[in-house]
Amino acid sequence: MTVPLTQLKPTDSSKLYLRPICTPAGVAGPAARVGGAWAGFDLVEVIQRDGASATVARTDLSGLRAWAGGLGTAERRRIEELLARITEPRAAIAGIAMDAPCLMGVLNVTPDSFSDGGDFAAAEDAIARGRALSEAGASILDIGGESTRPGSDPVPAPEEAGRVLPVIAALAGESVISIDSRKASVMAQAVSAGAAIINDISALAGDDGALCLAARLAVPVMLMHCRGEPKTMQVAPAYDHPAGEIFDYLEARIAACEAAGIPRARIAVDPGIGFGKALAHNLAILSHLSLFHGLGCPVLIGVSRKSFIGHISGENAPKKRLPGSLAAMIAGLGQGVQMVRTHDVGETSQALAVWRAIQDGGI
Repeated sequence: MTVPLTQLKPTDSSKLYLRPICTPAGVAGPAARVGGAWAGFDLVEVIQRDGASATVARTDLSGLRAWAGGLGTAERRRIEELLARITEPRAAIAGIAMDAPCLMGVLNVTPDSFSDGGDFAAAEDAIARGRALSEAGASILDIGGESTRPGSDPVPAPEEAGRVLPVIAALAGESVISIDSRKASVMAQAVSAGAAIINDISALAGDDGALCLAARLAVPVMLMHCRGEPKTMQVAPAYDHPAGEIFDYLEARIAACEAAGIPRARIAVDPGIGFGKALAHNLAILSHLSLFHGLGCPVLIGVSRKSFIGHISGENAPKKRLPGSLAAMIAGLGQGVQMVRTHDVGETSQALAVWRAIQDGGI
């Protein structure tokens, strides 16, 4: 429900969120910028959640500050903190600046991933693929040895490590590598082999040793939201307010990381499109991606070839979902998303270059 801002009356049980309404910073000359980068905003949505219900008001920044000045101390600080997190420039991730969109190339060294299972299961094929992705424009290679597609079973850690370690060792001197794993032992071996980033679909909560390990290794971490286990996560997922609930989860995981010694400057967040979400949930998240800038971390999205594209378009073959993948990516970039995970790096890089030229108003 949308109301005038003056009708929002936060209570002790309410929770407040800010969603910047993004415009191209290079063209529109907005009042503020998301993460100090390319997406700007003059207007924000203030979202007040009270249990299962949410009330929304839209205002400009001066109106927001005036309204916040009349709130209680805790609520006023919440608004100030969110606005600061939205606008503060993001720290580099593994040496990669977050002032321009970054492409993460997917490299699954598995026999059963949902779209490319078996394509690069042999180490020599995976190494060649990794080099091709880097040449096509990937700033990061995300290497995984366990499929986490809906309905998948876990892979023993030694088997997972055996798949990825030779590939990481071969490519680490040439590219920035992230290890896509939820097992502490695999993370440790991967970093030892040359991986510079840990990307965990369980947000360092799936293995009791992962959080402390990541803090000790002092590498950047990518925290993804996934409700449940891959085996069963798509069995009747339910949310009252998908974006808000996922924000809360990631906010709590960031707090856990900071308590363990991982600073916010080394954290990126991923709302986990397709992981424990139905079509309506995915669309609600994608339309509210700018909300996640309030976490104060670079935002990563993985929309490449996902099933929600098939549900919308009727395309059952994942490898034929490139147009839908690009459409979802552009929607994310328009909301200031800093990182995009993709199987089709060359095509995505071309689309990104055209989009950036248009945003800048010329080449």
